[in-house]
Amino acid sequence: MESKHLYQIAITALDGVGPVIARNLISYCGSVESVFSSSLQELVRIPGIGKLTAQKLIASRKAALKRAEKELKFLDRNKHIQPIFYLDKDFSNRLKFCSDAPLMVYFNGNVDLNANRMIAVVGTRRMSNYGRKLIETFIEQIAGTGVIVVSGLAYGVDTYVHKVCVQHQVATIGVLAHGLDRIYPATNKKLAKAMVKHGGLISEYTHETNPDRENFPSRNRIIAGLSDATVIIESKKQGGSLITGDLAISYHRDVFAFPGRVNDENSSGCNAFIKQQKALLIEQAGDLFAQLGWEQSIVKKNAQRRLFVDLAENERIIVKALAGTSSSPEEISIKSSLPLSQVNTHLLNLELKGVIRSIPGNLYIVN
Repeated sequence: MESKHLYQIAITALDGVGPVIARNLISYCGSVESVFSSSLQELVRIPGIGKLTAQKLIASRKAALKRAEKELKFLDRNKHIQPIFYLDKDFSNRLKFCSDAPLMVYFNGNVDLNANRMIAVVGTRRMSNYGRKLIETFIEQIAGTGVIVVSGLAYGVDTYVHKVCVQHQVATIGVLAHGLDRIYPATNKKLAKAMVKHGGLISEYTHETNPDRENFPSRNRIIAGLSDATVIIESKKQGGSLITGDLAISYHRDVFAFPGRVNDENSSGCNAFIKQQKALLIEQAGDLFAQLGWEQSIVKKNAQRRLFVDLAENERIIVKALAGTSSSPEEISIKSSLPLSQVNTHLLNLELKGVIRSIPGNLYIVN
């Protein structure tokens, strides 16, 4: 395991330092390693880093590095698990630009986290026969289309989604609320092993982390963040899958919900989301494909390839920065290393050429 991973893991273990503050620290210090050598005076000069935060950070450095060393030993014994830092090329671009994205994820699998088509499918832990049939039909319809299905490997809908995906050879990723040294629920161990062969398991948590209650809402943001869209199969009005739906909305991703009977508690959350226009009503996979424009993906790729030849160098850089994701001008500026003023000019030109389009939230995507 490379030595750089020591500091990348350690920064996630610093007291009082979450993903947003950590990114700020790395940006101002110049590297992850420098965060561990900067003085109190240097740290407090960083915007958003007060004296108390800086003191906590410094006091926890030694313990964080020790915890990271322990994790590296675990990874050396389990070389099938890949640590992926948010600055690494293998980190999910969809997830990277979510405001609360984790700095590090641990992945055990064989699929590309930046694959062209990824959707989340979630729902209640107390699945009905109606939900079971919806899952079977939906997964059958997307089989062979190159879609990767993301879910949470929890009881109910999540587990059944993964099972049906494995049956139909649809790649599927389970996002865990604990370390990759264990599987919860334990009854899913055999399923998890099958998923790793054609899909994978991913977590932001180091080994020995238990599936504590507070980890599950955090897990949901990764499910939503990895995906182009979120599909809710069944959910009560206070269901955890609605949290995933709200997170997807906050990331400017489409949310779909299967409707149910008006007196069915298991579908009350889905019906409410549709009624509130938080989710698009879905009856079959074709509805999702039409909304996301995936039927014409091959035609669009060929057209984009022809257009790409006619673009100026900086315009090509911006289109590459937008590949597979939506981004704000500020995010594009960071990814492309181009000044914001130039980015805004090129975005206008690219819009006029029909290469990109703007969407709500001051975001841009490739057509």
